[in-house]
Amino acid sequence: MPASGPGGATGERDGGGQEGEAAGEDDGAQKAAGGAKQRSFWKELPILIGIAIVLALLIKTFLVQAFSIPSNSMQNTLQRGDRVLVDKLTPWFGAEPERGEVIVFHDPDGWLGDNPSNGGFGAAVQDALSWIGLMPSAEDQDLIKRVIAVGGDTVECQDGGQVMVNGEPLDESSYLFPGNTPCGDRPFGPITVPDGRLWVMGDHRQDSLDSRYHQNLEGRGTVAEDDVVGRAIVIAWPINRWSTLPVPSSFDSVQSAAGLVGPGAVGLATAVPLVLWRRRRILAREAVASPDSTAAAGGEAAPDPGVADPNVAERG
Repeated sequence: MPASGPGGATGERDGGGQEGEAAGEDDGAQKAAGGAKQRSFWKELPILIGIAIVLALLIKTFLVQAFSIPSNSMQNTLQRGDRVLVDKLTPWFGAEPERGEVIVFHDPDGWLGDNPSNGGFGAAVQDALSWIGLMPSAEDQDLIKRVIAVGGDTVECQDGGQVMVNGEPLDESSYLFPGNTPCGDRPFGPITVPDGRLWVMGDHRQDSLDSRYHQNLEGRGTVAEDDVVGRAIVIAWPINRWSTLPVPSSFDSVQSAAGLVGPGAVGLATAVPLVLWRRRRILAREAVASPDSTAAAGGEAAPDPGVADPNVAERG
């Protein structure tokens, strides 16, 4: 029979104590591991936020930036309150604004007038979000219009007529605000757009203070390409208005000013060398046909027929 003395009881108590100590160690290890995980997350959180801010700044600076539409000047293409994404990448590779593109640009010469700044907590939040590109800045004086003519183009619009670019009429029916005329409220031109500048107009012509209304300023109402932030490529908000902003096909028919004179310039550049080459050949033939007269005309004495030519003799 098993012993039931004090030693047996003591043995059972010792075994139970070891199990209790082991369980306590396991619980402590689990708590320590959980605490370590929580502490590591809070330590990594500032790093994650910093990386997100850096990526947002890079995207805002080099890729795309969001802008809000504050007015009706681009209806119906853009509505008040729309959010558009502006391409800032392609200009880094030398891309220049083209006719028909919708662009965002800095206020060139006070087109918008003074912009009173608003204080308070809301303004501080907007400034912080705009700094990382999540909201447009309240201080930036930016406008959005459509490029009608580029540097070197001649643009005009007479009362009751169409906008003319390099003598070609523009069909603006696809984007002009219904009921508007191309320039009935403000005829202009002809104006030759300086190199490196743009002539811009709003799609809602009768509600757009565009290049037509600033011809008294430097540049005669044109916008410097250096002031262009980028091309608006897509409507990102609201969701029911998601769409791209392509260049209307009507601009395909407009020939550049350089193209108008290009063939003539190429023809002249090709003709001059040909004429000079042909003249040299004719003179060379005349020199072979009458060497005496050619030598006399050049101021040299003609050879005496009675004197043998040593070069001829050697060749003979």
